[in-house]
Amino acid sequence: MELKNNTVLITGGTSGFGLEFTKRFLELGNTVLITGRNPAKLAETKKLFPQVHTFQSDISKPEDIQALYQQVLERFPDLNILINNAGEMRKLVLHDEHDLLDITREIEINLMGPIRIIQQFLPHLKKKSAAAILNVTSGIALMAFPIAPVYGATKSGLRSYTQSLRVQLKNTSIKVFELVAPGSPTPLNDKFKELDGFSSSGMLAPEKIVAAAIKAMQQDKWEIYPGLLRAIRFVIRLAPQFVLAQASKIGASAMQGK
Repeated sequence: MELKNNTVLITGGTSGFGLEFTKRFLELGNTVLITGRNPAKLAETKKLFPQVHTFQSDISKPEDIQALYQQVLERFPDLNILINNAGEMRKLVLHDEHDLLDITREIEINLMGPIRIIQQFLPHLKKKSAAAILNVTSGIALMAFPIAPVYGATKSGLRSYTQSLRVQLKNTSIKVFELVAPGSPTPLNDKFKELDGFSSSGMLAPEKIVAAAIKAMQQDKWEIYPGLLRAIRFVIRLAPQFVLAQASKIGASAMQGK
């Protein structure tokens, strides 16, 4: 796919992968729109990249998605690429008490959010001669990660949805990509640093992950596995119980109530 002279909407564009996608798509000569919940962070990103167009929007709220759709198409009718990047990852000990609405917060953001925003923008994207959707999932979509049980469920669900979406859109002009992101030193992972068993030694920098995603999109490679994840996915398939046992060591004492 040609990644120049497009109009790109990136959810969660103020930090981590979203910020790096913003930088790279601008460098390639695209019009870039980003969303975020925090107006201060949107302002910071605008100061960093004056060319970017910002929209305060919470992807977990259907009414925000509907308002975003109206605002974006009114100003940027050439929109043809959607990057679903916004997400939240929490460590959750299920032995603890949790509010029944709060416990599913990641489902609203990580799974229902992308599904809803795609459904909202799909009729518009289908009218374009060249269009794309990229959903950011995770290596955790390929396995269980016990200390973040709801996050893992959302990414597995988004991966399944993305594969089905690709099949249903095969006779349209829309190309459907999935970035299966490995661990990376982004704000998403900061809250896990103090857990026993956690190590950042094998993590891949956001700029390398996004560079791999850009290259794969240009080559029309639908599933993107940056870095060692290309090999690790086969280990996960061949020895799932071993991989689960290793993942279970992260935060083990917290999960046991210690």
